[in-house]
Amino acid sequence: MTGNGSAKIINLRAARKSAARDTARKQGDANAAKFGRSKAEKLTDADAKARAARHLDQHRREDGDDA
Repeated sequence: MTGNGSAKIINLRAARKSAARDTARKQGDANAAKFGRSKAEKLTDADAKARAARHLDQHRREDGDDA
């Protein structure tokens, strides 16, 4: 019975899980496009954060009194 016209037997639980994964992946891709940041934006922000930290550290007092 494996000739032409025979239906492929599938596991419905696996098919539902696969469909749920596909839906979640599509939603994730849409969210990444809507809310995500590009690599250049991430690098720019990281550079700005590093510069701000360096600037703050350069203005730290060295008198030993932390209070």
